[in-house]
Amino acid sequence: MASITLAEAERVLQAAKAKALQIGVRVGITVVDSRGDPVIALKTDGANHFTFDASRGKAHVSAVFGVPSGETAARADSPVFRSLVMMEGGRLIFSIGAVPLKQGSEVIGAIGVGGATGEQDEEIARAGAAVL
Repeated sequence: MASITLAEAERVLQAAKAKALQIGVRVGITVVDSRGDPVIALKTDGANHFTFDASRGKAHVSAVFGVPSGETAARADSPVFRSLVMMEGGRLIFSIGAVPLKQGSEVIGAIGVGGATGEQDEEIARAGAAVL
């Protein structure tokens, strides 16, 4: 299973940070590998303390399921998904704001953003993903 490199993750993170600064929102941004483990993260100045956890939880979901995290939101209340959240210590967030990172058709990771509106979070994530 291929996974994102640190160099790739840094490029993705910097592009996302630039987008967040451009639109003027305070967010946390996390890039995870294909298993959902964090590779690199940041919190913009003034962002709330929970933005790291929010961005990581969304990115984890996107990496594991291979789709934008918002596409999983409708299933979040199902017994299986609630069990997954419990098994992962509450760290999975089935909400808009993350997109998978792919090489061809293979998921190599994901980028998640938390702290702005869901739509802004996903816009920032997509800006980061676009550099790959």
